[in-house]
Amino acid sequence: MKHTKFEDTPSEELIASEARRILRRLSEPGACLAVAQGMEKAVVVRENKDGQTVRTGTVDAEIAEAMALKGWIGTTGSGRVARYHIKPSGRVALKDMLSEIEVPASEAEEADPRGLRYGTVESPVMMLARRRDKNGEVFLTEDLVRAAERLREDFELARMGDGGGEQNWEEMMAQADAPELDPGVFHGPGVEAARSRVQAAMQDLGPGLGDVVLRACCHLEGMESIEARMGWAARSGKIVLRIGLQRLKRHFKLTQGSLSPMIG
Repeated sequence: MKHTKFEDTPSEELIASEARRILRRLSEPGACLAVAQGMEKAVVVRENKDGQTVRTGTVDAEIAEAMALKGWIGTTGSGRVARYHIKPSGRVALKDMLSEIEVPASEAEEADPRGLRYGTVESPVMMLARRRDKNGEVFLTEDLVRAAERLREDFELARMGDGGGEQNWEEMMAQADAPELDPGVFHGPGVEAARSRVQAAMQDLGPGLGDVVLRACCHLEGMESIEARMGWAARSGKIVLRIGLQRLKRHFKLTQGSLSPMIG
């Protein structure tokens, strides 16, 4: 990454805020930050066990540069696309950042009104993907994880177009009829396409399934918080999430043809 001096350098507060999000993603197994020369955005990609690559986050290139300058991420190679990995100093910095906003409570989910678990590096989906049932089978298979990551990618891209604001996805789920979507926009790149894909997915899942998928996959809420919010019995949220991801996988295959990664 070529270090440059920007006229409007990002504030330390913005760097820390974005670093919390990106370093958490880089802490996941097989993750790296890809930075292409001349691009304004850098992307976090993660290679799954089946060799497929999914994008799990995006960040401004200047924020990525600031993280590299601070020694939180590093690369051993060079080329048109540089791939950065989290360094030990980055893990220490992430731990410090999380501890600053974590409250000393038995439920770390109370640190955020939406139940986001600041104290954990992995997303709720990734944590459930590592669990096994009584028969020794993984609780969430790779195809369900890919469906979750595809939704989160579109969700983050849609939020970028609103300056990080929130769409009223819950209201969209309650709408009886989905709006007519231009196929050229729906399958294309950019913010509008991502927003239309999230909207279509939420309306397909509907209230209930859509709520738990949106909160766990996109807002990174913990299962206990979701169960309390929805009034469900303990340990029932993960079952509903798995059903929701199965429906989401079916939706993506019907509307997009496959769950292949959006970038290489």
